[in-house]
Amino acid sequence: MKPDNIPVLLSYAFRPFFLMNGIFAMLSILLWVMTLHGSGLPGITPYWHSHEMLIGFAMAAVAGFSLTAVANWTGRPAIKGTPLALLVIFWLAGRLAMLFSSTWLPASLVFFLDMLFPVMLGWLLSREIIAGHSRRNYPLVAIVFLVAGLNAIYHLGAAQWLPGGERLAIYLLIHTIVLLVTIIAGRIVPSFSANWLRQQGQTEMPVNSDIVNKAALALTILVGLAASFIPMHPLTGVLAFGAAIAHGLRLGRWKGLAAISNPLLFVLHISYLWLPVGYTLLGCSVFGWLFTPTAALHALTMGAIGSMVLAVTTRVALGHTGRPLQAARLTVLAYWLLMLAVLVRVLGPLSGQGYLVMIDTSAMGWILAFAIFTWVYWPVLSQPRAN
Repeated sequence: MKPDNIPVLLSYAFRPFFLMNGIFAMLSILLWVMTLHGSGLPGITPYWHSHEMLIGFAMAAVAGFSLTAVANWTGRPAIKGTPLALLVIFWLAGRLAMLFSSTWLPASLVFFLDMLFPVMLGWLLSREIIAGHSRRNYPLVAIVFLVAGLNAIYHLGAAQWLPGGERLAIYLLIHTIVLLVTIIAGRIVPSFSANWLRQQGQTEMPVNSDIVNKAALALTILVGLAASFIPMHPLTGVLAFGAAIAHGLRLGRWKGLAAISNPLLFVLHISYLWLPVGYTLLGCSVFGWLFTPTAALHALTMGAIGSMVLAVTTRVALGHTGRPLQAARLTVLAYWLLMLAVLVRVLGPLSGQGYLVMIDTSAMGWILAFAIFTWVYWPVLSQPRAN
């Protein structure tokens, strides 16, 4: 494609991936709930649900954000046109392959098709970061390739070529993407907060402590490994409580309460809050204190990952299309719906016989939140940049 002929949707990575992500967030959960009620497709399994919310949903947001931001990190032209179109096609191919993985397609073909997207994402990101000498972002390249490797392990397990591989891969993927949230949020949340506070004439700024940051990163990695390999060992519980404290201290230094009047900014702080909450629940589940491992996992996945995806996509889309950084009323409603959906899902295991009703209620909140996002942001993402 010549530059002059590039469609708007292929002019920046955030445009197609944020839009597809909103649609996929609705459809994937709808299919999952239908399956729980006995009317889904044969290929929809618990592992499909976990895999698609990580590789399909979370990594689509990572692709849209990172391939847009990398131009600012390196000073190189943005990824657009044919390479971006190919990456979009690879993402779609992976989603379709996974949908029919246990019915019409052989495991080897599913493996191949679903590996195309994460491998190409890693290659594009590494090419730009290395060529732009952006050494600070080398860890992000390593994490994306790690995600691709874990995706391969998942498929080896699903095909029974590596028995048990799919379970291990899912848990490691969860904590790897939580690590990505930890790194990216640690950059953008205090930075965006500081910029807004300066505009308000405030003098007290967010503070980043190297010691706290390194502790949060190290404990995130250690908890991820422990929760994946020795999930119910007391050491896992101790590390989880340590991670909760580190993330709580980190968040407490970012002046979140000062941004409460700015929903587009405040939601970033609330989304990050699910990390210390999730790790606290994980520690409680290890020691048998009220909460289950399922509650902890959904606090980290639906809460920290899901709500951070919504928070970042709503802000980045406005900023990169030349629109005011102000959340529409419908967008604020989407934030509320998603946070309530996470809360209901986390508390669901405590409801006894009403557990399935809680899952349905949570799913409805999630679907409505991303339906609102898709409705509000469709014109933002599909139309030319505002002047």
